[in-house]
Amino acid sequence: MERSKQTEEHAAAWLLKRDSGHWSNEDAARLAEWLDTATVNRVAFLRLEAGWEKTSRLKALGAGFARGKVPSIDELSRSIAPASGIAELFPQSRTRGAMWAKLSALAAAVMLAIGTGIFVYTAGPLAGDRYATPIGGVASVPLKDGSSVTLNTASAIRVQLTDKERRIDLARGEAFFDVAKDPARPFVVRAGAKRIVAVGTKFSVRKEGENIRVIVTEGLVRMETADSAGSLLTAGAIARTIDARIAVQNKSVPEAEDTLSWRSGYVVFRETALAEAVAEFNRYNERQIVIQDPAVAAIRLTGKFRSTNYEIFVRLLEDTFQVRAHYTDDQIVLSGR
Repeated sequence: MERSKQTEEHAAAWLLKRDSGHWSNEDAARLAEWLDTATVNRVAFLRLEAGWEKTSRLKALGAGFARGKVPSIDELSRSIAPASGIAELFPQSRTRGAMWAKLSALAAAVMLAIGTGIFVYTAGPLAGDRYATPIGGVASVPLKDGSSVTLNTASAIRVQLTDKERRIDLARGEAFFDVAKDPARPFVVRAGAKRIVAVGTKFSVRKEGENIRVIVTEGLVRMETADSAGSLLTAGAIARTIDARIAVQNKSVPEAEDTLSWRSGYVVFRETALAEAVAEFNRYNERQIVIQDPAVAAIRLTGKFRSTNYEIFVRLLEDTFQVRAHYTDDQIVLSGR
């Protein structure tokens, strides 16, 4: 973790120097040498570079609006003028509909940038409270009992709190639970025919078709299926159901936490096959990455990436490996060179 922090600090220093106006050919050569030293250096720099560009654009877009205010679509459209310095954000569109689509997408980006939670909420006395996230969205939801739930991309839950039980139904996706202690009311997560029971602990549940994956980072939870007596999971455990069976791997807590890096907007890979890495990226993005070449699918990589920043991920693949990317409207097709 400390090494990763130092790498990002070095990358930030290079980025600041490059944009300071005092940049020489010698500086460019030293940066190139640093980038070539390790893949993690290149990953950190590309990620910060993309964030730097997006932040500059959002700052320009937000000029003139009150701090913390999310501009409406109408306000955004009225604020755009040729002399505003942000015209490059909106390339010339041939139709009014295309322009409004770009404005809508940018408004959503501004909402994300100021930390607005993205979830859908409905309430009913019998149905319970329902929360959901869109593709690419991550939202934290405080519960009335003092617990909290963090929803991953394209996830949906229903919450029912009674005097005897705190019940969460995971309809789809993945959620991380930070459970407040209440021995009189077990905290039960249901995903199909599977149940995870806890009192005061921290764990995640991911629904994978008819099966689930559970990761425990603190305390104890009990994982049950309809046909088994269940398994008691301790901190660091990563458990999966395979039909009616439960398979458990016991890892260190930091290793388990790595698997849950999505809570801060990242995906982490450690000697991961590219096919598996791509499948993970595709969970967070409408535009899907497709691998045509089995040799490309077998490439192994290590790195930490923004889960929604697939452009940087693909660019790194092209720079580092023998990979060519072909772009279509809804896909990026990877093949060997």
